[in-house]
Amino acid sequence: MDMERALDALDQMPPRRVINPLFSILYQGDDRLRWAAITAMGRVVARLAGEDREAARVIMRRLMWNLNDESGGIGWGSPEAMGEILACHEGLAQEYAPILLSYARKDGNYLELEMLQRGLLWGIARLAQARPRLVQGAVLHLIPYLESQDPAVRGMAAHIMGLLEV
Repeated sequence: MDMERALDALDQMPPRRVINPLFSILYQGDDRLRWAAITAMGRVVARLAGEDREAARVIMRRLMWNLNDESGGIGWGSPEAMGEILACHEGLAQEYAPILLSYARKDGNYLELEMLQRGLLWGIARLAQARPRLVQGAVLHLIPYLESQDPAVRGMAAHIMGLLEV
């Protein structure tokens, strides 16, 4: 089944029934499945937010918790899913863009693992594609990523700068 047909099938299901399976796929080692889950998460949570904003906020808080050291997890896929959700829903973007961006700030909720930084910058890039004005104010905090030892992090940072026309 192609991705668009799979997403259309998910659209026919109640969002609350779909969320937990999508969360479990975020932690899979199969990149193709994980990226499909990230895309689906954006669409499903945006739809949920249209029906019940508080339920969508609970999902956002769950993604944030996964990135918290106290959660005991690493948070694989969480920043990407956050970025996709914010790209898909204006109201959630207004509320949660500052939180997503705080993970890039040394004086914020800075993510130290380069693998998480890759996902974070992808999430920020996705948000910048859809809602660049929400990312513009974070440019100074993103510049240091251009000097990362990790070429993927440097590349994602450069991609964001290009999206923002900096």
